[in-house]
Amino acid sequence: MGANRSQRTSIAQTGSRRTEPPRQGHLHGPSVKLDHRINAVRNDLADIALADRIIAPRYVLPLPMQCAANVAMLRGAPDRAATATSALLYGEAFAVFDIDNGWAWGQCAHDGYVGYVDAGALSAAAAAATHRISAPWALVFARADIKSPTMADLPLGALLVAAEHDEKFVAAAGGFIHRRHVAPLGEFAPDALEVARQFTGTPYLWGGRSRAGIDCSGLVQVALMAAGQPAPRDSDQQAQGIGDAVALADRAPGDLLFIPGHVGFIDHGDRLLHANAHWMATVSEPLADVLARLPAGTVITSRRPRINQP
Repeated sequence: MGANRSQRTSIAQTGSRRTEPPRQGHLHGPSVKLDHRINAVRNDLADIALADRIIAPRYVLPLPMQCAANVAMLRGAPDRAATATSALLYGEAFAVFDIDNGWAWGQCAHDGYVGYVDAGALSAAAAAATHRISAPWALVFARADIKSPTMADLPLGALLVAAEHDEKFVAAAGGFIHRRHVAPLGEFAPDALEVARQFTGTPYLWGGRSRAGIDCSGLVQVALMAAGQPAPRDSDQQAQGIGDAVALADRAPGDLLFIPGHVGFIDHGDRLLHANAHWMATVSEPLADVLARLPAGTVITSRRPRINQP
């Protein structure tokens, strides 16, 4: 402290004026609260598409990439131990804004979800997909022969560039896939509930979107997408953005039932088909049993998806 006093005294004695540091410039512009789940913004950078909505240190143009693994988990931080928030399926597009230490930070094209993916699970964006996997799992064979070795397995909803081969197989994903397991883009399942039923018994996995593991909103999303209706990722988003509200008393099979933090399909026989942590699996159980487990006063809502409607 003595040295500081001497310095100040010296300045006063010489008549020197203390020089103020230059004032920092201030950026002025719009400032809106964004949902970071679906907007690519961090403390250090943001998607250039958000430049008219927020101020960021720098804006970045996305690098188009796609998932090259059968399933790649999306995480909330660049760490394998970080909680998974969603998953990319083979062929799904991913806009990359930053790659560091083996992790790519970016945004899923199908639902806008933002997170970190193992950069090794990505490849450069290829030609536009022509087909998608329409079975719960599809095998990729080394040759157009069901007795040949398998090279990979791909989940429902995986996107492919497929070429005609013969009456049984298409050439795709570096091998051959049986025609019964693929569908051209634009050709959809007629019933999302029936698609969801194919996941019965699938282990519950937070952030999952495949038969390897799936969560409640992931089940709803992949089933609806297979039936031709895009769907947000999380249950709260789905409760606001899917179909039309319907009175719970008017519920019907195929409707969605929303409980805070949870969603499932109304199944036949007044049952609920849902991926859940209670059973740690996708099950169809009496709706009355589900409701009995809820605290008194829980708010329950229902919505009816617009499947295959123009």
